Amino acid sequence: MQPLLAYPIAITIGAVPGALSRHYITELTKATLGTKFPYGTFLINLTGCLLLGFFSTLSTTIEGYPKELDLLIRTGFCGTYTTFSTYGWDTLSLWRKKDRRLTVFYWLGSAILGLGAIYLGIFIAKLLIR
Repeated sequence: MQPLLAYPIAITIGAVPGALSRHYITELTKATLGTKFPYGTFLINLTGCLLLGFFSTLSTTIEGYPKELDLLIRTGFCGTYTTFSTYGWDTLSLWRKKDRRLTVFYWLGSAILGLGAIYLGIFIAKLLIR
């Protein structure tokens, strides 16, 4: 199968279980642990980082590791399960390149500017609703 067709199919096949896992883990933790703390998101973020680290290592060290499998797991599953895992991986990748300024900017900037973007989105939505 040509990559033009195989790659989107692989990503889609991984995305469905990733999104469903995220949903059901979130609902299960709410039902069992309550909603005082975002236990589900916390668990998902940590396990997503574990999975992304594990599969990134496999895909970059095993000769002939299939690109379709890599896309299915890392982009499809992990991408819909949590983007926090990608944030963690990208931060580590920048750190390994020894560009400390860029690493810190990305690490803190994503969190701080991301929160600011949420507030901006709320503000814009409220303006449009009026």
